[in-house]
Amino acid sequence: MSRWRRLLILLAVIGPGLITANIDNDAGGIATYSIAGAQFGYSLLWTMIPVTVALIVVQEMSARMGVVTGKGLADLIRENYGIKITFWLMVFLFLTDLGNTAAEFAGLAASSELFGMSKYVAVPLGALFIWLIVVKGSYRVFEKIFLVVCAVYLVYIPAAIMAKPSWSDVMVQTIKPSFHFNTAYITMFIGVVGTTIAPWMQFYLQSAVVEKGVRKGHYWASRIDVIAGCFMTDIVAFFIIVACGATLFKLGIKVDSAEAAAKSLAPIAGKYASILFAVGLANASLFSASILPLATAYYICEGMGWEAGVNKTFKNAPQFMWLYTILIAVGAFIVLFPKVPLMSIMWVSQVINGVMLPFVLIFMLLLINRKDLMGEYTNSKTFDRIAWATTVVMITLTIMFVISLFVST
Repeated sequence: MSRWRRLLILLAVIGPGLITANIDNDAGGIATYSIAGAQFGYSLLWTMIPVTVALIVVQEMSARMGVVTGKGLADLIRENYGIKITFWLMVFLFLTDLGNTAAEFAGLAASSELFGMSKYVAVPLGALFIWLIVVKGSYRVFEKIFLVVCAVYLVYIPAAIMAKPSWSDVMVQTIKPSFHFNTAYITMFIGVVGTTIAPWMQFYLQSAVVEKGVRKGHYWASRIDVIAGCFMTDIVAFFIIVACGATLFKLGIKVDSAEAAAKSLAPIAGKYASILFAVGLANASLFSASILPLATAYYICEGMGWEAGVNKTFKNAPQFMWLYTILIAVGAFIVLFPKVPLMSIMWVSQVINGVMLPFVLIFMLLLINRKDLMGEYTNSKTFDRIAWATTVVMITLTIMFVISLFVST
């Protein structure tokens, strides 16, 4: 195969991996990295290396199952483990993503107010915009828009450069692991790692690969897409920590959210650094609020055996379109409704998310090692060891994270 032909295939296949990984840097993720940098400086940068490896391992398995089986993850779980298990898995994941969607709209509301726009204007307009992209568009148009959006995440790189960090300190603490045995550091360590792999990501990536129609012969291109997305999302996370570590940590300024970090950067790193940070938050919140409901609609419809896909219409995929519409409408309404305990909703969704992740990872590993499903595409012994080790570590950290959430309240 010629070099030009390989390039054309890669450009045709690329999309699901980049989009899935980047959308993981949502409002909650940006808040976590901002607080990590503000509270602990550069001391958590080293976690980006194992986190990237873990993300690549899990995402690669999702994409591979989608390419080889031509089915989504929820579809495979239903076919191989029964409707009862699938139903309860879908119920809990639905509740999780509803809370997460509300959190994304909360991020949009906060970022819009940084630009002087009322949340009562920004949130409804944002909800209508992302609804129209999916419901009235096609998968090809939808994907092109989101690939452009992925590039906007890179605004955190110049924001970090404007913060004028000590690059020698940054490099040393990136390659030299450090660990502090105190509750605050351990909780933040778990939070940084735990924001990386979420159940919805595996369902969405596999469904997106299937809908795009990636063939086995082009799997090499899908693998590059996944790896590039994982590197990009964690590079963005790296620079968020650097930006806040170089400024807020240095002056002892404590923040509890991404919007607070954006505000605090202005007098230290300059108004342009603050604006770039706020733009990144608005971008992440808006498009995560689109992908999360989409992922939920995908896996519930697949799990229940209903038609699903961005290329479908209300007529031939009513359950899919109505689920997507309801999730966006309810998520936006929650943020606009006065005195709704948004933090409690976010907390409960995080707990459910943490509880569900181990089940999803185990299902994935059991499925991907079945030769009747995957043929020659099952995990190699080396990859399987890495995958199981990653799963065990993620399960352990998730359990610790859930426990820490209960302890902290």
